[in-house]
Amino acid sequence: MKKHTKYIAIAFILFSSFIYAQDKKITWKSITEIKDESWFETEEAKKIADNVLLYQRDNGGWPKNVEMQNELSAKEKQNLLTLKSDPAGCTIDNGATCQELLYLSKVYKKFPEEKYKTAFLKGLLYLISAQYKNGGWPQFYPLKDGYYTHITYNDNAMVNVLNLFKEIKDKTGYYSIEVPNDITKRISVSFNNGIQCILKTQYQQNGVLTAWCAQHDRETLAPAKARDYELPSLSGKESAKIVLLLMSIEKPSKEVIEAVEAAVAWFDKTKIEGIKIETVPTSKGNQTDRVVVESPDAEPLWARFMELKDNKPFFCDRNGKKKYTIAEISHERRNGYGWYTNEPKEVLKRYNQWKKSLE
Repeated sequence: MKKHTKYIAIAFILFSSFIYAQDKKITWKSITEIKDESWFETEEAKKIADNVLLYQRDNGGWPKNVEMQNELSAKEKQNLLTLKSDPAGCTIDNGATCQELLYLSKVYKKFPEEKYKTAFLKGLLYLISAQYKNGGWPQFYPLKDGYYTHITYNDNAMVNVLNLFKEIKDKTGYYSIEVPNDITKRISVSFNNGIQCILKTQYQQNGVLTAWCAQHDRETLAPAKARDYELPSLSGKESAKIVLLLMSIEKPSKEVIEAVEAAVAWFDKTKIEGIKIETVPTSKGNQTDRVVVESPDAEPLWARFMELKDNKPFFCDRNGKKKYTIAEISHERRNGYGWYTNEPKEVLKRYNQWKKSLE
């Protein structure tokens, strides 16, 4: 019976590995987040890790939006080898580089081969080298002209790096690859500089600390514009993960505590109650639309963009013109972007426990 059970388990793992590789609905991001450690023992997981090595550039970084689990032809592999010396496109946007490092760490735990460790350490050095002297990170490194040079909190880009660095400097074991002391020391310095950048970019309204924009100018540190519909503002979304990072710091400084307290007060002040966002059918066939409806029992929401001067929520079309209700912007932008978020609720949920831990 035990032997039979073992065969079933092996068959399940092999079947799962096939599914992960072939199912186009399963994204690269979701594969990096697989919790079942046994899957990383499979040859399929190792094969994907070798793809990850091919996609890594010589500077240690990776491009974004690549489904690295997809099988590569001999020609595609050769093209990737040719591209290795070209650093253009290496980024921390959309989880890039951080996702690949996580995956390599998980595979290394089951297949402790030097090539995976070497790539992992090279990736860490890339992240260290990409950091500005002021502690921030751009979206792309080498730098790409345009808004990509801003200090980038958008989609948690910089926070992803700092969370990774925190795991390594604190030696939590979350990443299976042992990092040499000299690199760990550099990561610790880099982390501290990143936290200082966060503190320096927290926006003040009439002298009162509030939250953060999704991106800040690398020179002035002021809130900055990205795409035409992403104007200087206070972000209900990106600010949440920033605060959770600050709350995770053991023995926080007075400045970190003040930053968290101020942001929590701002989240409480700017929450929107009594509404929810629904997707409804329209008269145009299969097309749907997003609408705001009253809902007294709904959990609080926060606007992704709020005015710097008074926290008023606003929305934008691709022409960059502000509107103050979601109904006023085009169907394409209304349905193609996340204008509201509930992410700050996790901050408020953890706040009392965090406050108590300081006693």
